[in-house]
Amino acid sequence: MSIKHELQRCLYTILKHNRDGSFATQEARRKLLMKAASDLSAGHYKLRHINGLKQKHIRYLNELWKTQGKGAATIKNRNSHLRWLCQKIDKRNIVPSNDELGIGKRQYSHNNPTAVELSDIDFNKVTNRNILVQIHLQRHFGLRREESCKIKPHLADKGDHLDLKSSWCKGGRARTVPILTAEARYWLEEAKKLVSRPEHSMIPPDKTYEQHKELYDNQLKRAGTTDKHPHGLRHAYAQERYEKLTGWKCPKQGGPISKELTAEQKQQDRIARLEISEHLGHSRESVTVIYLGR
Repeated sequence: MSIKHELQRCLYTILKHNRDGSFATQEARRKLLMKAASDLSAGHYKLRHINGLKQKHIRYLNELWKTQGKGAATIKNRNSHLRWLCQKIDKRNIVPSNDELGIGKRQYSHNNPTAVELSDIDFNKVTNRNILVQIHLQRHFGLRREESCKIKPHLADKGDHLDLKSSWCKGGRARTVPILTAEARYWLEEAKKLVSRPEHSMIPPDKTYEQHKELYDNQLKRAGTTDKHPHGLRHAYAQERYEKLTGWKCPKQGGPISKELTAEQKQQDRIARLEISEHLGHSRESVTVIYLGR
């Protein structure tokens, strides 16, 4: 067995016994770590067992990613998987900080529009009822695509809010989302009608998550979201919530930018962004720049 395959087998064992996070997170982690093992082998590092992992290996991978033209956000995400691995093998301190690795700050988006509204979608092309309802759940609750598939609407409905379980959410981060409008309540009820048993999700019982996701992607492509990713439905949700909470539009909708706000308005802006961040399943107010601008 080659050095690369010995290391990959070792990584596979760790991944098999540590299924942290959502399915998508686990799959992204697996792909990154297997590719990292391959890259280290190609770089002539004779690392047969992961317990031999050292800081020089981490630095090599980071320099390789830079030469491949990977952006700061991509490299930081990859290092988060490496940090997860190092925690599992009790080598938490061998991954240097992003500053030590020379990784710049994430470049968040500008103030150009990013939202996808329901009017942008040709619903005549959406022939699957589950997916049609999922689209509206994304728009009215700010759900990600994966969350709109995995949500169990009967279990999630708590009257005045959705209780989203960790196994449905990105990064295994459970959260609650308020039910604030008649439209949100209507589409949640429609979702419940499509699910025959409370323990069932929006994925039909005869389909796997991957099969349903592929159908979702095909339906949305046909419906006209080729140029605007359906993730933009979350942007529309965030922007609507921002206006409701502050009384003015966000910068991405042509509203005032940060330096144009008064001290009182800046405080109101920050409170609104923190609330929206929580509802979207993020832990940092700064991430709302992607959705709202600054």
